[in-house]
Amino acid sequence: MDQSPFIVIGLPIALTIVMVGIGLSLTSEDFAVQARAPWPSIVGLVGQLVLVPLVGIGVAMLFDGMTPLLALGVVLVAASPGGATSSLITYLARGNVALSIILTANASVAVILTLPLWFDIGARIIPGAAEFEVTVPLVQTFGLLLGVILIPVLLGMILRARKPALADRIERFVGLVGAVVLVLLIVGIVIGERDRIVDLVVAVGPAVIVLNLAVILLGGFVAWACRLGRAEQIAIAVEFSVKNTTLSMLIAFTVIGNEEVGLAAAVYSLVMYLTMVALVYGGRRLMRTATS
Repeated sequence: MDQSPFIVIGLPIALTIVMVGIGLSLTSEDFAVQARAPWPSIVGLVGQLVLVPLVGIGVAMLFDGMTPLLALGVVLVAASPGGATSSLITYLARGNVALSIILTANASVAVILTLPLWFDIGARIIPGAAEFEVTVPLVQTFGLLLGVILIPVLLGMILRARKPALADRIERFVGLVGAVVLVLLIVGIVIGERDRIVDLVVAVGPAVIVLNLAVILLGGFVAWACRLGRAEQIAIAVEFSVKNTTLSMLIAFTVIGNEEVGLAAAVYSLVMYLTMVALVYGGRRLMRTATS
């Protein structure tokens, strides 16, 4: 299955521009606050690396009508780290962007160990699932972090520190650019997969919809139960639900070598970008009530 050119080429370019804008809203003090108070980062990282994959395995076993390879695809998505767009969505939803970036970076490194573990567990307990040897491509993972998240954000932060007046003027347009990127992304994915969209949704759609909604609720509940603030609740809910499906599909297609395993990631990318709209709307309302 080929990915849409918009995802492969256009999305990284657009995200790089948006992430520079997001960096304009951050200072080094934002990250120092996370270091002085690491509890939100600990809650988010443990939940993302342990609880979300467990939910994925549960969903895969619940929908026993799927083939074993499709079920393993659901586990693969759940075990993958947060996607590059999680920081963008957190920003638009008025969540804690610094926390989102930290969680994305840490999880993307940690899954080098945890993703093969969870995939192996899924392969052992899902009825009929074959054994697959999974390795995370280090170059692509670190390239994504450096090229799309860390370097653009650092450039924005440097501009904020050196040219605060210019940074303020540019930052005003970031929300609009982010909204346009989201709309184009949804349209681009639908157009790119138009010949397969019905078959994909019918095959694995119900399972990934349940997975997506479950981890959104899980993220918000875990953050709330751990007495985190509303901005942190939003960031963790987004981080749990916005997955690096590009990495998931890369592993399925090139490492595992089975397109059926990658179907779940392809459909999940559609589902999560649609539910992002609700996440942004709900996050903004939550933050407005907090300040009113």
